[in-house]
Amino acid sequence: MLDLILLFFLARHMGQEAKRKGESATRWIWYTIGAWLGGEFLGLVFGVIFFGIDMTDYSGLIMFGLICAVGGYLIVRAQLKKIPEPFDDDINNIGNGL
Repeated sequence: MLDLILLFFLARHMGQEAKRKGESATRWIWYTIGAWLGGEFLGLVFGVIFFGIDMTDYSGLIMFGLICAVGGYLIVRAQLKKIPEPFDDDINNIGNGL
């Protein structure tokens, strides 16, 4: 449950960052949600493959899935950070304030 709350705030932050860079906020929010859920699913699958299923304790498997989910978020965040900031041509505004 806490991971969904974290995902909500991270997706909202990515949307704000995308707006600031002039990108579609909705698209980057969906990228974030997809990367989070995809990373969590792949983490759970790889966790089962590597560690097996212990029917008494799923906490290690869940933690491995969450670590992979955060990794998916960080990949999307790195892609958004690569997009340059919008260029503001201040040279045209010189002298207009007088």
